[in-house]
Amino acid sequence: MTSGRVDADLHGAVMWITIDNPAKRNAMSLHMWRELGMRLDEVTEQVRCVVVRGAGDKAFVAGADISEFAQQRRTPADIAAYDDAAESAMNKLYGLSQPTIAAISGYCIGGGMALALCCDVRLAADNSQFAIPAARLGLGYPASGLKKLLDAVSVPVATEMLIAARRYSAAEALAMGLLNRVHPVQSLGTDVEQYVESIAKNAPLTVRAAKQTIKALARTSLSADLAACERLIAECFASDDYLEGTRAFMEKREPMFKGR
Repeated sequence: MTSGRVDADLHGAVMWITIDNPAKRNAMSLHMWRELGMRLDEVTEQVRCVVVRGAGDKAFVAGADISEFAQQRRTPADIAAYDDAAESAMNKLYGLSQPTIAAISGYCIGGGMALALCCDVRLAADNSQFAIPAARLGLGYPASGLKKLLDAVSVPVATEMLIAARRYSAAEALAMGLLNRVHPVQSLGTDVEQYVESIAKNAPLTVRAAKQTIKALARTSLSADLAACERLIAECFASDDYLEGTRAFMEKREPMFKGR
């Protein structure tokens, strides 16, 4: 059985993409990653702005649906297929020429953070919480995701987020540079609507040129030994700690990591 869905609605020149899996705080299943990719394929030149949001106000995306990992990530081939689906969807979002807005309310955790970091602008409700809990699950965090994080925050902030794996409030996230601004949860929807409508009225060629030029100027050389980084990441997924982290999450207990 599939879990959750991803909807896309066009209002004027704005495409609203909704991550809809409220029973699991909008956690992303493999099916949903694939649906997100399909919805992004529907973005045409007539679209002036794209908004990504979670259904309801309790969560943007509370990470991946870890309950399906035992079935969907059993073998190296399964893991590769799952990661390809998620990476493909996020690359499509990151690569859009139109401005992209993450409208965040509630939990924005793990994969939710990765998704939000693919957007150009992040607006959040004051009830939002942010975290990258990879170190509590034994996951290897990909270099592509870390690069997007480093495009938003400083090296010390990114380092602390990964090694501490703690949660941050919306106010903290704003101060860290993760967010552009914070709104009262009651007015986030209206505030975002007004914001994106104003963007949609701007000259699309100017906006597209500005977005692409800024990305080009911000791009840094990845001349570091990424092959070594990929080996370290692969070791995480092949470890007993990864299995323990997943089991502990499902059993709602503290993980007991042994470094192997």
